[in-house]
Amino acid sequence: MSERPNFLFVLTSQAILPSRGTPTGWYLPELVHLYNKLAPHFNIVVASPAGGEAPLDPYSIESTKDDPALKLSSLLGRSAEFAGIFYVGGHGPMFDLANDSNSQSLIREFYESGKVVSALCHGPAALVNVKLSDGTYLVSDQVVTGLSDAEEEAMQFTKDMPFLLETELRN
Repeated sequence: MSERPNFLFVLTSQAILPSRGTPTGWYLPELVHLYNKLAPHFNIVVASPAGGEAPLDPYSIESTKDDPALKLSSLLGRSAEFAGIFYVGGHGPMFDLANDSNSQSLIREFYESGKVVSALCHGPAALVNVKLSDGTYLVSDQVVTGLSDAEEEAMQFTKDMPFLLETELRN
């Protein structure tokens, strides 16, 4: 089996439209649509002139919020197209992915198809409420890593979280 070739995506580093002083950047669907077509065939490498964060044009978020290619629901039933699923960390998953039914369905689909289900840091919040087809929780009797309660407290975010990840995974 030959190694997949790389395909380079270059994003802008420009965050402000100089003539207006308003936010600008790269346009969300212009990345997502091509990414979805090429990712099964290429390793996608992303770069920008300045490196680091490449600003996302905020208008592209609002103007394309109903684009089905940008929603988890458009991926339901398509686990065969992927080797696995990965949930990125950050505090956000604690608030939305922990209770998102489409996300839970995707995780169940990937897991029950023998695909990789992975997450980092706060990302395992997406696993907390996932039930398998037999009604058991995905994390029951599983070894799961994620941000500990002690780490949350050390960062002084305990009071800001809807639940403590370690505690909820243990429950």
